[in-house]
Amino acid sequence: MATDMAEPSGGAVDSKGLKPGALSLASATVVGVASTAPGYSIAASLGFVTLAVGFKAPAVMWLAFIPMACIASAFFYLNRADPDCGTNFTWVTRSMGPRSGWMGGWSSMIADLVIMPSLALIAAQYTFQLFGLQNLARNDLATLILGIAFIMSMTWICVVGIELSARVQMCLLLTELLVLLLFCAVALIRVYGHDIAGAVEPSWSWLTPTHFGGTSALTEGLLAAVFIYWGWDTAASCNEETEDASTTPGLASVLSTVILVAIFVVVAIAAQAVKGPNFLSNNSDDVLSATGRIVFGNGAWGWLALKLLIIAVLTSSAASCQTTILPAARTALSMAMHRALPPKLGEIHPEYLTPARASWIFGVLASVWFTLLVILSHASGGSVLSWSIDGVGLMIAYYYGQTGIACVIYYHRYIFMSVKNFIFVGLLPLVGGLTLAYIFVMSIKDFTDPAYEDPPTSWLGVSPVLFFGLGALLVGVPIMLWWNSKDSAFFHVKPDPVASRPPPEGGTPLPPLVEEGAPH
Repeated sequence: MATDMAEPSGGAVDSKGLKPGALSLASATVVGVASTAPGYSIAASLGFVTLAVGFKAPAVMWLAFIPMACIASAFFYLNRADPDCGTNFTWVTRSMGPRSGWMGGWSSMIADLVIMPSLALIAAQYTFQLFGLQNLARNDLATLILGIAFIMSMTWICVVGIELSARVQMCLLLTELLVLLLFCAVALIRVYGHDIAGAVEPSWSWLTPTHFGGTSALTEGLLAAVFIYWGWDTAASCNEETEDASTTPGLASVLSTVILVAIFVVVAIAAQAVKGPNFLSNNSDDVLSATGRIVFGNGAWGWLALKLLIIAVLTSSAASCQTTILPAARTALSMAMHRALPPKLGEIHPEYLTPARASWIFGVLASVWFTLLVILSHASGGSVLSWSIDGVGLMIAYYYGQTGIACVIYYHRYIFMSVKNFIFVGLLPLVGGLTLAYIFVMSIKDFTDPAYEDPPTSWLGVSPVLFFGLGALLVGVPIMLWWNSKDSAFFHVKPDPVASRPPPEGGTPLPPLVEEGAPH
């Protein structure tokens, strides 16, 4: 059943038919942290960070937190003005115009789609490993079938209701964090106890922001770290289903980034201390399993601990499968309600009050994309899935950076009215936006080099990562032009930064982007 978009009153949210007040601050924060998949992200990405910057991986972790915290500030204040589940799509549209907004929404959705096969693959592989089925874990057909089963089951949970989604996230995240805490504690105890041959005691120099080995090395490390942090904004995507929609989602986003930097820095230090950064780089496919075998040793205790690490990565990837569907479906819902996409995507399930149609479509597309990547991998003989993961960082840098710049434009008349406004509404979002813009540009430059991948691979003289990153982003342009030819109402929207209205504390309602009855 499709719902009509109504104009908000008194700072309320446009009614899209979602269930209001379903998530508390704690639940929204859990969703934000779980969406980053800490266990999976570290297992899959820490080795690439150490490959770029060596012992400076912990420093890169907290340096990458700075633009994330800056963008979280932008999310907080933009959500105060317009708590719309389309988040950066609606905010960028109001600040910079409809085409910029449309590309912002597209970039966040396509990033979610591109990463889904990797999450599903890891969930499938680790499920087989958990039960000792190593041959099936290495079998492409078996992992494809189980991975698609994960995608569709998590899609069903997202359709059934946001409360069930939050409860599942709570259980999965708690399991994941307890295992990571156990790993860090045992690793550091054994390192300081000189109980591991070749261990390296942590040094403060690991955290200092110097001697990264050059700008290119730092940029490469930051891009990998940005991918590790990606996902906390899911808390904002559930804003219309959260208690106090104008404040709680933004606060949950900020809290998520603070919790994540603590997790990532501590785990990076503990993992690196076991055998040094070269060991992590040489085992970049899964640094947690590789270091876990050393940390926990052999015997019954070691066997149990390794199983727990497998569970940590499994629950992490499964949780992220679910929380990747949540924001993608809600962005599609918002774009449909504002007539930026076909209206069928804006239909809400009459019983569950969730964007059921958008969720199922995304689940099916993710499954098809997963299948295509497996086929391409066999046909090309390359690591197509790995190339797509590397390319996702480009899309993340684009839409996070765009949101930071949008915040400055939206509130430009209020930035110099107080010190608080200058710092949190102007300076921090601008620093975050420009930093991510720099990472975006430098990464494109790096992707043009066929030697970016190991072994070097060339598609038309550039790294294939460029096609999965920038290519996936640019695919949105013809789709946007096609929809403009079908219904141009959204593309006639004028930018609407805060001007005559007071800032969000004033509670002045925002009009919908497209008025009802606007011409096609």
